Amino acid sequence: MRVTYRLSRRWLGVMLAAGIAAPAWASDQGFTQAFEAARAHQWDQVDHDAIEGHVLEGYVEYHELKARLPGVSPAVINDYLKRHENSVLSEWMRGVAQDTWGARQQFDDFLAVSDGVPQGTTRQCWYYRALLGQQPQRAAIGGRELWLVGHSQPSACDPLFDQLRANGTITGADIWSRLMLAWRAGEDTMARYLPDELPLSWQPQRALFERLQNDPGRITELPDLVHHDMPGVSSLYSAAMARLVRQDTARALMAWREVKSRSPLTDEQRHDIEHDLAFYSLVRDIDSNASWADAAAAQLGDQDLLELRTRKALEHRQWHEVAAWIERMKEDDRRDAHWQYWLGRAREQLGNDTGARQAWQIAAGQRSFFGFAAADRLHQPYALENERVTIAEHDLKDAASLPSMRRIAALYRINEPGLARAEWYYLMRHLPKAQHPTLTQYALSQGWYDLTIYAAIRGDHWDALDWRFPQGYVDLFQKWGQARNVDPWLLMALARRESSFNPQAQSPVGARGLMQLMPGTGQHVSQQLGVAWQGVTSLEDPNTNVMLGSAYIRDMAARYSGNRIAAAAAYNAGPGRVDRWLADSDEPFDLFVEEIPFRETREYVQAVLTYRAIFEGLAKGTTQGVHMMSEHERTTRYNGALQR
Repeated sequence: MRVTYRLSRRWLGVMLAAGIAAPAWASDQGFTQAFEAARAHQWDQVDHDAIEGHVLEGYVEYHELKARLPGVSPAVINDYLKRHENSVLSEWMRGVAQDTWGARQQFDDFLAVSDGVPQGTTRQCWYYRALLGQQPQRAAIGGRELWLVGHSQPSACDPLFDQLRANGTITGADIWSRLMLAWRAGEDTMARYLPDELPLSWQPQRALFERLQNDPGRITELPDLVHHDMPGVSSLYSAAMARLVRQDTARALMAWREVKSRSPLTDEQRHDIEHDLAFYSLVRDIDSNASWADAAAAQLGDQDLLELRTRKALEHRQWHEVAAWIERMKEDDRRDAHWQYWLGRAREQLGNDTGARQAWQIAAGQRSFFGFAAADRLHQPYALENERVTIAEHDLKDAASLPSMRRIAALYRINEPGLARAEWYYLMRHLPKAQHPTLTQYALSQGWYDLTIYAAIRGDHWDALDWRFPQGYVDLFQKWGQARNVDPWLLMALARRESSFNPQAQSPVGARGLMQLMPGTGQHVSQQLGVAWQGVTSLEDPNTNVMLGSAYIRDMAARYSGNRIAAAAAYNAGPGRVDRWLADSDEPFDLFVEEIPFRETREYVQAVLTYRAIFEGLAKGTTQGVHMMSEHERTTRYNGALQR
């Protein structure tokens, strides 16, 4: 399928007029020197003449204004915001000004630079405090929304909440609601102090709560103690059941059977309680609850319960049950490749080969791990369903002249990829969706692979595979794949899943680079290879990262007799865990993957193998002869014998 997009000339003219104030005659070197000086607050080293007209000049001005706050008028800030409205700088400048003036309670100045409800809870609390005198009704609505959560809010919200309680906006019912939310969420510190804030009229409810606080199983006493029309009693039932389900699921079902018909609950509250009960009964394998949980899952019809029950049936190889639970799913959910694949497997085990092939045929039309696995069973090529996008050459040239594109290109030139990405993310959030395709294609033409992927996903271009799976750093993956005797498409798939081809990607736990290597792993592999370790930042160099990452995945594959499913699992969860999973298993590949205990790893393995086939299929222009797994990987038993 081929789709053609065109850049709106009207939108292009607006963007150009808004962003280009002067030709970019200033050099990158002069700008970089001034920028570093501004970051360091070395104002005497900032040469404004050297940066005049540079497309990134606003970055220096941003640091200057930031340093001058709060001694800058809102008019000056607003002038900056208007001049840089198409840059992430405007978002940052507004936020810095709001933080400064909010903390100093200069609320007139705060409102003067605000353009609606700000991002972030602290800023929102300042915003509604600022509005109390001007728009009290709006402040009351916003303040109550911030109050009605089951967790602590920043201290900046305390004055707002105090004022709203004092003027009666936050009522006893609101305090009770927050208490129930906090207790349900396990916020026990809040649940200890909030009762003291309840007014006298809510003391009977407080007494009931304190009766249940340390033992929610005493919920069975409530029907004899309260009238159904007592305010707040339904939320007490609901919160107590939520606590009890998590503390003692078997006891919770006994209590629910006793109070269900005697409690003043809404249909929604009853549904939520029974959903929780069924979910935890299944997850925790509560034998005494099993029959009830099955009946509840069938009656409620919630997809997550039906999926969980199907996976339980798979775990016990109850093929009749597998088929029956899949058939209970709504049609759209049931037709997903994941469940059609297992429906086919169940029918196959039950001797219904025709029905199995029918299910697999539905699955094989979908681009996913189980869709490709179904296609393998039918001996047919994979369905990539690639939407090929055509962008006119003159539109790409016009895109290059946009101020946003010039800023991003300049930031990459001066080695500021993090700022370049911030500009791109801002642009994608504010850009008309009709203009996404042209700029996405432009990003791809520049080798901005992670930006291309981000834009494709944000723009919902799920079938534009050339954007979602660009041939990023393909030469490096081919080079090190050949050097290590490792499947290069697997290397690309790992990097695509790990970093979306962002060489500077950093995980919360410290993994870095294209293949997201931990520094300790990088150093260890360097020593094994006899290569000098150049430090943590060297992992952000694409060649170094792929050199080391390819050696690591080679070692993982060698550990498991070349098996890429086990190697991918080990890359994500660690070889020690995979060793244990294999030792406890003796299954074909599909059941082994389905039963990986960690959801993250389960989804990771499926994604990596799927991506690997997509990359190979795109490179070859066809999926004929492309296989997600080797014949041995498809047919071997997954057990301890895989370990060498």
